[in-house]
Order: sequence, then structure tokens, then C-alpha cells
Amino acid sequence: MRTQVGIVGAGPAGLFLAHLLHREGVESVILESRSREEVEGTIRAGVLEQWVADLLVELGCGGRMQAEAHVHTGITLQYERQRFHLDIEGLTEGKRVTVWPQHEVLRDLIAAWLAQRPEGIVFGVRDTAIHGADGDAPYVTWRQNGETEDRLDCDWVIGSDGFHGPGRRSIPESVRREFQKVYPFGWLGILAHAPVAWHELIYARHEDGFALASTRTETIQRMYVQCDPRDDLANWPDRRIWDTLHERLATDGWSLTEGEIFQRGIIPLRSFVCETMRHGRLFLAGDAAHIVPPTGAKGLNLAVADVLVLSRALVAAYRGNSTELLDAYPTTALRRIWKAERFSWYMTTMLHRDDGETPFEQRIHMADLDYVASSRVAQTAIAENYVGLPFDAAT
Repeated sequence: MRTQVGIVGAGPAGLFLAHLLHREGVESVILESRSREEVEGTIRAGVLEQWVADLLVELGCGGRMQAEAHVHTGITLQYERQRFHLDIEGLTEGKRVTVWPQHEVLRDLIAAWLAQRPEGIVFGVRDTAIHGADGDAPYVTWRQNGETEDRLDCDWVIGSDGFHGPGRRSIPESVRREFQKVYPFGWLGILAHAPVAWHELIYARHEDGFALASTRTETIQRMYVQCDPRDDLANWPDRRIWDTLHERLATDGWSLTEGEIFQRGIIPLRSFVCETMRHGRLFLAGDAAHIVPPTGAKGLNLAVADVLVLSRALVAAYRGNSTELLDAYPTTALRRIWKAERFSWYMTTMLHRDDGETPFEQRIHMADLDYVASSRVAQTAIAENYVGLPFDAAT
């Protein structure tokens, strides 16, 4: 096979990039290790910044989102059993966020991509390897079902295949510049059949740990509680989960309505950045280059920001025969990445209980919440980060 841009990974970064390139007349092929059913069936939350939701509509993939998603104009922060509303729309001159799960975004992007280019994606690849990235003729090899090795020749290779994929690992470890923080807590997340009892996301700091109430539909809710990332799900029967959610989220005159829990899982939290986002003709995007804790709702949005910058650079290389924007891609993308990492770290440390912190540090977090509750300037800083910082070519 031969194409202009070879994309490894059919997550948000890879699929958005393929669509962005296609509308500018640049060809690409996506290679994905999972089956289509696995990609579309991996349930993950999603809060879309306004510009990402707008872009999904621009690409012709936003119809279901517009009909079914929840649009939120603010968030609620809770501490010491008191709540305050953070008016994102009012603080950002009308911007909002859209609650639309990542797997639903991927379903729409995949369906549209296959309708445009049925040959433009290969699912179920194995033993994927990137070759010749430091030369002028890179290519990717893979196998399917143990059969003969296939090969994709291309001008550029994009590693949008996550932390454990071959993209990042194809860059020699000796030249990779990486930064990581592992948090000493994780999230136990559940999906439950329960009526919605709130109109926006509730972020709660409690003396026993963090909790988050999010909504999926009018009858299905997504909720999280802080836990030990090494804990066993067997230690969290339904009764313990609901008791913990009630304890951490309840306020005077308000409580959760329980329902059947039909999915649960524990995820660890960490922050990670690989600043080496280019190696010859190989570029990293999305989780291959950075991971953020979900508290700031930046993961998917940051992946799309990467490929918006990268798509502009690739189009410029083909149309103007100039690699100036490609050369600048890591620097340009990293400016936004580190701002998102900072915001995600800030929200995470402010809202979670860390037993490794001193009492002084824990008091600082409470003072931070007090300050946010009383300061329009502090609220504006959170709102403009939450809804998405202004995006341009030099973001």
C-alpha cells in the first residue's frame, strides 16, 4: 500500500487528523490494532471544549452529538458540604462545553471515514512496526491473523497510538525527553441506571477523598470516587460504592438517587509528557505524547489540538513545499500541552485528598477553594481553561 500520511492508531488524534487532511486533499491510511467493535465499545467519558464540538460539526460528524449530547454552561465545585456554581458561559463570553462520550465521537468519525474512504483504515493489525523514520522513505509493517507481513509506504508517519503503542517506542529512548508524575490515588468509575438529579458536573472535595457526578443521559449516570489505584474491585460492592458517593456528594436537602450499577472499573491517575514529538519523519500526537489526569477534562481536547496544528503543517508541506510548520510542530504543540498539564494538575491536587501531603499543604488546597469561591478572577481562570484556551497556529 502507498499513501501520503500513515497514521498508527484510530483514537481521537488519528481519526480527527485523517478527516482534517482529507478535506484539504491529503491522503492518509489509518492502522489500528483493535477491531472496530473494540474501538467503538471502549466506554470512556468525554467533555468537549467548544472549539472541538464546533470542529466535529464542521467535519460533518456532529449530527448525533447535536441531537443527543448535553451542553453545559457551568460546573459545580463542592467542599465542606457547600456548593458554588462556576458560570463558564458568563465568564467566557458565551462559551460552553459539550458532554459527549469519547466512544460516541469515535463511532461518528469512523462511520464518516469509512463512507469517504472504505480502504482508508485497517483494523486488527498486529506486530506493527515503524521503519525508516530517520530517512526519506518511512514505512509501516504489520500482520493480520498471523498471516504474511503487510507494508504501508508513506511520506510521513504519525504515532497516535497511545502510551504503549509503537509510535513513541520507535523513537530511541536515548533521545526521548520525558516527564512524569504518578498520583498516589485513582478513580473508581461506575455507570448506573439512575435518573439525573443534577444539571452539570459536580466536583467534590471531601475529607475522605474526591467524588465526581457526571451525566450520560436522562437515565444513565457516570460517577467516580477517589480510591487506591491498586485496590481490587471485589472490595467495592454496590452498597459500599453508593454509601461512599452519598457521603462525599450529599449536601443539606440534596442526595443521589440510586440505581443499578452495570459497569465499574478503577483507573490510575498520572501526568506524562514526551517532549520529543518528532523524530525525522515520525510525529507523535495524542496520548502517545502526553497523558493528563481526567480531572481537568483535557485528554481528548488536547489530542485534537495536536492534530489541528499537525494537519496545518502537513498541508503547508504539500501545498507550499515548506516544512517550516512541521519543524515548529513540537514547540507549537507543547505550549498548549504544558498549559493543559498545569490546569489538570491544579484541579487534581486541589480537589483530591493526598495522605502524603502535610497538614499545611492540605490547608492550602482548602484556601484555594475558598479563594475560587469568592474571586471572579480566579473563577475566570478556571472557566477559560475548562472551556478551552483560545486556539490559533501559535497556541
